[in-house]
Amino acid sequence: MVTEQDVIGIGPATFRLVGDELREFLDQGDVSLVARDLTVRDGGQVRLDRVSFPIGERSLVAVIGPSGAGKSTLLHALTGLRPATEGAVWYDNRDLYAEYAELRHRIGLVPQDDVIYPKLTPRRFLGYAAELRFPGDTTAGERSRRVQEVIDDLKLMQTTKDQPEPPADRPAENLSGGQRKRVNIALELLTKPSVLFLDEPTSSLDVELKEDVVDSMRELVNDGRTVVMATHDLEYLDRCDRVLVLGPGGRMAFYGPSEEGLRHFGQTRWVEVYRAFGAEPERDWADEFQRSPCYQQYVASGLTGLVPRVGRGVAEPPPAPRSRLTQLAILCRRSSTLIAANRGFLVSLVLLPVVLGALIRLCAGAPGLRGPANARAETTLLMLIIIAAVTGVVFSVRALIEERDMYRRERMAGLSAGTYLLSKVVILGLVAVIQAALLVLVGLAGARMPTHGALLAVPLAELIVDVAVFSVTSMALGLLVSAFAGSQDLALLVGILLAIGQVMLTGAVLPLGSRLAKAVGIVIPARWGFAAVAATTNLNAIQPRGGITDPFWAHTPSAWLRAIGVQLVMTVVFALAAWWRLVQISPGRTRRRWTIRQVPGPVRRPRTGREGR
Repeated sequence: MVTEQDVIGIGPATFRLVGDELREFLDQGDVSLVARDLTVRDGGQVRLDRVSFPIGERSLVAVIGPSGAGKSTLLHALTGLRPATEGAVWYDNRDLYAEYAELRHRIGLVPQDDVIYPKLTPRRFLGYAAELRFPGDTTAGERSRRVQEVIDDLKLMQTTKDQPEPPADRPAENLSGGQRKRVNIALELLTKPSVLFLDEPTSSLDVELKEDVVDSMRELVNDGRTVVMATHDLEYLDRCDRVLVLGPGGRMAFYGPSEEGLRHFGQTRWVEVYRAFGAEPERDWADEFQRSPCYQQYVASGLTGLVPRVGRGVAEPPPAPRSRLTQLAILCRRSSTLIAANRGFLVSLVLLPVVLGALIRLCAGAPGLRGPANARAETTLLMLIIIAAVTGVVFSVRALIEERDMYRRERMAGLSAGTYLLSKVVILGLVAVIQAALLVLVGLAGARMPTHGALLAVPLAELIVDVAVFSVTSMALGLLVSAFAGSQDLALLVGILLAIGQVMLTGAVLPLGSRLAKAVGIVIPARWGFAAVAATTNLNAIQPRGGITDPFWAHTPSAWLRAIGVQLVMTVVFALAAWWRLVQISPGRTRRRWTIRQVPGPVRRPRTGREGR
């Protein structure tokens, strides 16, 4: 039986029963959230322990607690970014985890760290975000108007005598901490989410800027949204409708109005509550709260009235706001804009292969890649491969890790993981090809070339193809490292070690005598990259007597095509592995061990005495 409490999904549309007819259900912000027994385990450690509480409509909730108590963990569980190991979150009577593909569009999350591009202005940054997040039938004028609305709402058009240009039109790297924080909030407000979560929104801000941020949160609540913020700042708790206190061990020590919390703990200031946690580490604060009248009034009353779930199963994912092809075009334009805006990086992209190519030319003297007993040929080709390996990895190894928070936010808004990765492959691959061409042209300027390549009639063109394909494969390897690395520094270190370590297994430094060395060499990109350039130049024939030769270097079309083909396969494999990793770290991917089969009844906004504000 379908009741008026049920939300019914038909394709991407949602409906509710009103009387005896179905009417489209529009989420206008008047929603309630209920957390039931949220538990997060990580490697045997419990970071969040059976946390349950209701959040009424249009409420401002502060989550506080000592460092390590699980504030950020709770926010990630409530948003579905990293679902709880156990428990459930009910968004207006709908299971957030089961229906995440649909409900994620109605939830905004502002992480603790700024997730903006330093070289872009907020207006341009928000413009790209609007293109990605808004439906495909939204006009450019409508997107521009919405961007201007959030810019005005977050006071990003205010100017001063010292800064006549408004913050919205200055590069983000030139903005103050408070202005950057407002840009992060503006990004989430673009799509008018019903519930907004903020992780430490006032961190690193001065007192005046903190006041501005808190006032902005209050205004959002008054405009019809629910706002939940984790914070270390205790002086603004009286402006919140509810305060959730997480004690040691990730257990809930209190939930209710700020003044009630101080009375519950028997303290006059919240800092004294923190001191009590440290002074009595063995005290069971959560158990005391569960036996208190506050728990019955502010928690238990909102968790009762369970009703059977009727009329809706797991929601079908809604259609993407933009087609994947359109997303790819937008992401490629944004990446190109970022490269062009960073002039130092842009110059290094062009100058580095030119300088390194010139060093090859200088050190090799007048290199020759034809004729008998050519001792310089092997060294020259090896230097090309080493440089291509290092530059290909270095320029891509941070591409995914440095944008991880941005990727997760855009993924919550409907971005395709495959499209995102493909945009990186396209732009960075194009950069790798240009760099390879410059490296070969400068490094081999004036060199005596063979009469023909292994396949192509023009050996210089074939060498450019050889180095370009290997550079793209190295770029894909860098993206793979970037997808799995835990930090930018670690990604760079591992990437460089992999790039340099390959050199030993090319077969050019030392002959691959043992079966193990030959077997390992088969899965090493540099082994095939060097095989391609060696096949092009007929290295086996021009080596001095006693020099290293290899059957993979045969000056034949089949040997050359095999070397190129293996590298292309490796590129695809590396890209697929990176894509798999991006899918795994996407919001909503963690599996829960059990689910609740009933949902709480409606939770209405508690009386807070702030209705007239």
